[in-house]
Amino acid sequence: MTSRYARHLVLPQVGPEGQAALGRARVLIVGVGGLGSPAALYLAAAGVGTLGLVDHDTVALHNLQRQVLFDTASIDAPKTAAARARLEALNPEVRIDTWQTALTRANARGIVADYDVVLDCTDAFATRYLLNDACVLERKPLVQASVHRFEGRLSVYATTDGPCYRCVHPEPPAPGSVADCASGGVLGVLPGTLGALQATEAIKLLLRIGDPLIGRLLLVDALGARMHEVAIARDAGCVWCATRARTELLDDYEAFCGVPTTGEPRVTGEPRDTTRDATDGGSAAETPRAIDPEALSVRLAKGDPLVVLDVREGWEVEIAALEGSTHIPMAEVPRRHSELPRDRDIVVLCHHGMRSAMVAEYLRSAGFGRVINLTGGIDRWSVVVDRSVSRY
Repeated sequence: MTSRYARHLVLPQVGPEGQAALGRARVLIVGVGGLGSPAALYLAAAGVGTLGLVDHDTVALHNLQRQVLFDTASIDAPKTAAARARLEALNPEVRIDTWQTALTRANARGIVADYDVVLDCTDAFATRYLLNDACVLERKPLVQASVHRFEGRLSVYATTDGPCYRCVHPEPPAPGSVADCASGGVLGVLPGTLGALQATEAIKLLLRIGDPLIGRLLLVDALGARMHEVAIARDAGCVWCATRARTELLDDYEAFCGVPTTGEPRVTGEPRDTTRDATDGGSAAETPRAIDPEALSVRLAKGDPLVVLDVREGWEVEIAALEGSTHIPMAEVPRRHSELPRDRDIVVLCHHGMRSAMVAEYLRSAGFGRVINLTGGIDRWSVVVDRSVSRY
């Protein structure tokens, strides 16, 4: 036992035996961002033997406001690689396993099964439900946190006697009804607070000490400097954690959460529209409901007579925009949709694809038959098509 852990060794609740237990422990962190950064730093510093990191993204300048694992030199590097370098520099005694990939139905259970405790540090509802279900099926405790603007919440799910995430949130919110971090904003220090609390809960679970947040939801109000708890209980009818009637993951988590998708991420293959090929003279029934950035770039290069409708706010367009796009902020679409043609394909874009999906549905309800949502939004465009387009 090294002097590195001296302050742990003098704690009666930890001591040499507890520190040795931490050294044997395996913790999985899904999402190496605002929450995952402080959680990973503190767990590595604490001497957790193996940390698993899952993230498909690369470091961008706008991450540095809150993702403290990274620095300016990390920009454009894979997050898992940059995180590994930082954590190994902090504590070379810790083993770092990395998956530079999205968590999917195909890989979730296999990854989760190899760890003692799992931390959900993601910001996508589809991944939250997938990770919850995988943890329930593999019987792994899940420390879940989320942040929005100045508020955060934290709980421990999927334990032997406590509720799972579905007991508290049986159904996901309607698509676009909850703003993501990019469109809603977040106080940069808040994920640090919640991520550190996630690390705290993980250590308590590993050492079987204290009173973990099982059956309790902790609510954090940064502006008011207040924390309070809400009691939560297992739903006796939950087919995941109570009756355990469900024995397999859902077929499509994006569809469950109402997210326009082509299914699990493609590793290889040609860019494509997500339902069927669009044709210049096609009818409304032939028009795809969604398109990925690669496929859109192909159509634009061919000179297809598309209207690219950008529904972001003006300040966002000033940061990054697609040349030749039409800008109508989301809130103005209902009174300005008469400005749009009905005889051409309209591709709607926003930052990540949530607001644009809502606008696309509205336009279809207003009689526009040739409306297509850009999945992943302009952020995905900047990653896979044109890196000169700024990310924010």
